[in-house]
Amino acid sequence: MIGTDLSPIQPSWVPPNCKFEIDNCELPWTYPDNTFDYIHIRGLVGCIRDWENLYGECLRCLKPGGWLEQQEFALPIASEDGSLPDGCVWHDWGDIFRDAGRKMGQTFEVTNDWEDWMKKAGFSGSIHTDSVKLPIGDWPLDRKWKEVGMFNRLSLEQGLEGFATYICTQVLGWQTVETALLLAKVRQAIKNKSYRAYYPL
Repeated sequence: MIGTDLSPIQPSWVPPNCKFEIDNCELPWTYPDNTFDYIHIRGLVGCIRDWENLYGECLRCLKPGGWLEQQEFALPIASEDGSLPDGCVWHDWGDIFRDAGRKMGQTFEVTNDWEDWMKKAGFSGSIHTDSVKLPIGDWPLDRKWKEVGMFNRLSLEQGLEGFATYICTQVLGWQTVETALLLAKVRQAIKNKSYRAYYPL
């Protein structure tokens, strides 16, 4: 497992064919060419300065015929009925992360450009993309997606203050009170079933 800033919290009880390594994926990889059959990247929006370079390292370290799989959230948050009301905090949410990505030089809008970056890095042949609607809350009628939405809501609520506080105060220079007001609005939006909101994933 390679991450940009990964804490050493991985379990010690793992199968004999599994091990965890902590490294910075933006630095040159220490693995030789043609090492892996499969590389999985996930949840690195807002973390990477040079995606083309990262994809180049993936390509170099993949065996011929190997697979690179990536999963990321996309902006903006949307709603199932195609509209969110004017003044809804979800509109602001997308703008906040776009602005922060521009300031850091680490975009949160990876899914807009990842195919081009992969091709520039040397990937050829079939690049397949697929998108699903990851519901925020239990508004879906389908039993499976209702459960998924409930877990997604829980995840968002638990992590909200951690990642948004840094972005708002340290990157965008907001006051603590401004950030607290934003988070209060987001928590209300998370609970509002009429929004039928989802992350494009």
